[in-house]
Amino acid sequence: MKKNLMLTAVFAMSIGLLSGCGSNNNGGSNNSAAGSAAPATEVTATATPAGATEIKELKISFVPSKDPDQIITATDPLKELLKTQLATEGYNVDTVSIDVGTTYEAVGEALTAGTTDIGLIPGGTYALYDDGAEVILTATRAGLSNDSDNPKDWNDNKPTEPTADQATYYRSLLIAGPTEKGQELAAKVNGGESLTWDDLNSANWAIMSTTSSAGYIYPTLWLQANYSKSLTDLAHVVTSDSYGSSFARLANGQADVIVAYADARRDYVDKWTAELGRTASVWDETNVIGVTQGIYNDTISVSKQSPLMDDAFKAALKEAFIAIAQTPEGKEVISVYSHEGYKEATSADYDNERKAQELIKSMKQ
Repeated sequence: MKKNLMLTAVFAMSIGLLSGCGSNNNGGSNNSAAGSAAPATEVTATATPAGATEIKELKISFVPSKDPDQIITATDPLKELLKTQLATEGYNVDTVSIDVGTTYEAVGEALTAGTTDIGLIPGGTYALYDDGAEVILTATRAGLSNDSDNPKDWNDNKPTEPTADQATYYRSLLIAGPTEKGQELAAKVNGGESLTWDDLNSANWAIMSTTSSAGYIYPTLWLQANYSKSLTDLAHVVTSDSYGSSFARLANGQADVIVAYADARRDYVDKWTAELGRTASVWDETNVIGVTQGIYNDTISVSKQSPLMDDAFKAALKEAFIAIAQTPEGKEVISVYSHEGYKEATSADYDNERKAQELIKSMKQ
């Protein structure tokens, strides 16, 4: 730890950040660095005689994936947990401030401007704002018993179950249902044959909206890589308003193939028979015919403009968040985003997200 360290930065939050685009656009907290302008703030770090580094304020911003008030309430214990853990890393933090941005983009803008120090943001948001944000950790979730990029392996090893291992990514699957066409496609895959574009194009598909990673973006990347095609090139395709609608279409024969996140069948295993009228298990009546690349989980990213973010403090933050996530109190806090833990991340982990963002841009042109 460098002693007699004095880092002083004065910056003005002079712009109103983005608002109103997304399912939650009802604003951040009253002390929102990510969602509204605020007076200039001085952030100072000084070394104490005891050797610990004093930090006046550490600002953390969350994206509005749920109601902002719910996030603020759920994450409030993080303030003391982080202060306590950082103290063991040699940093005494006077105040930890938590806010919720008005939009995902608002948090990215705040990281870029340096008006917040840490942002818990999705991989796609990080990829858009990596000029001003640096990823330090990837959230983990329960791993699955299947993780092969070969669809036949998923079918040979059904059902898919959660494991004790933690995963930093998940996959999207192309799932064929019980229709004659669905079974025909599955038989070719399970027989070791490669599907042709004509095979896929002759099927009825149910997909999700163009902003869905598992329901549109990554399946499109898979089609481009294997057939130089997109989901929009398919002759028979409908857009579902939810994964539940897609499974309903698969069950009643309106769709031969759907696209969904890797453990979706686990979520619908009971509804498949109880609500959708099937007599056999979803595991018996569906098969995987395509597997996308990994979709990396949410990030903990830091601002490249924050005067606090030297290598030593970034290392301390990594250790602190990883340790907090291993405590019962910490697990409860991060569960608001369905996070189960954290692992170190690199920028290259999110190269596929960058490709996905380029795809989204091309679709808007």
